[in-house]
Amino acid sequence: MAPPLAAPRFHAAALPLRLRLRTRPQKLPCWRRAARPNDEDYYLIDAPESIGDGFSFSGGKYTDGPSKSDEWFAQGRMVKAHPVYGNKGKAKDPIFGLTMGAESQSSNDVFRWFCVEAGSSSNPPVLFIHGFPSQAYSYRNVLPVVSDNYHAIAFDWLGFGFSDKPQPDYGFDYTLDEYTSSLESLINAVAPDKLSIVVQGYFAPIVVKYANEHQDKLNHLILVNPPITDKHAKLPSTLACFSNFLLGEIFSQDPLRASDKALTSSGPYMMKEEDAMVYRRPYLVSGSSGFALNAISRAMKKDLKVYIESMRNILSSDSWKTKTTVCWGLRDRWLNYDGVEDFCGSANYKILELPMAGHHVQEDRGEELGKLVKRILSG
Repeated sequence: MAPPLAAPRFHAAALPLRLRLRTRPQKLPCWRRAARPNDEDYYLIDAPESIGDGFSFSGGKYTDGPSKSDEWFAQGRMVKAHPVYGNKGKAKDPIFGLTMGAESQSSNDVFRWFCVEAGSSSNPPVLFIHGFPSQAYSYRNVLPVVSDNYHAIAFDWLGFGFSDKPQPDYGFDYTLDEYTSSLESLINAVAPDKLSIVVQGYFAPIVVKYANEHQDKLNHLILVNPPITDKHAKLPSTLACFSNFLLGEIFSQDPLRASDKALTSSGPYMMKEEDAMVYRRPYLVSGSSGFALNAISRAMKKDLKVYIESMRNILSSDSWKTKTTVCWGLRDRWLNYDGVEDFCGSANYKILELPMAGHHVQEDRGEELGKLVKRILSG
């Protein structure tokens, strides 16, 4: 395992009229508050100075000492996987044409993925794959539960968390096909032998496409609230807004909209502020996370329907031999449960319900999901 790395530090605030965390809470008129009126951890408008790529903003009380984000980063390592395509020079932002900061630039040759592992490497590997939009951090309460019997691995997709976030058109375009091929590269790097996979949410069709071409590598596939029906092909408005021209770029630079709202609108979530800050941090540090979010949303809007149809065909095919289980959080506000039981019944898949969980099951009921995964994998 590589030596511990230092998490990217926050910088002072960005442009005027950008948001900034206030270091010393004080009473303000309600029209100056950009978050919850009765919460000390609100955001303020009108930051007085600008540093960085022009699209990031940060600072405040969360910069003074170690944070949950620092602690999480210290648990992981960077894994190099999947080659960078082309060489188009320094990435520029799509609005003003200005050269972007280091966070938005591609690696020289191979992308860097942030991975967290738990359990002995001699145990059977289980790869935990987060959904859209989320991070490996969402599995923080799952990994300890399964690590006694398995080598648990969670990673941030390119464009999320601490993994590379190249500007679209500069080494990675965030298409679903690219995600499929990059997943193969990562799996070859972290789990070259047989493994089991747990995948949640909108990235499930990508994982199924990979799995169909590598069934010899899989022991078990667990799908957690995957988009299965035709109705699931339409992104919820909370995510679809990031695909809008220009407005999408504006929305994606707001960490409250890009992280908090995207997580809490999909289920019955009651996240602690310190956990919410881990999800916000990529959007606070650089504009690269927001631009990646725009590109992924547009790719999902364009190709998700085709990928869902392909996933249904694969899972219903006689050639599909991989052991498969579906887990479903019944309080999912994004993906309707109608039609899910019918599909699983017709394809002869066991479906396990989590009555109190929403779309991001691992975030909402992490320990419960961990115990369920152990039970499934143990047979």
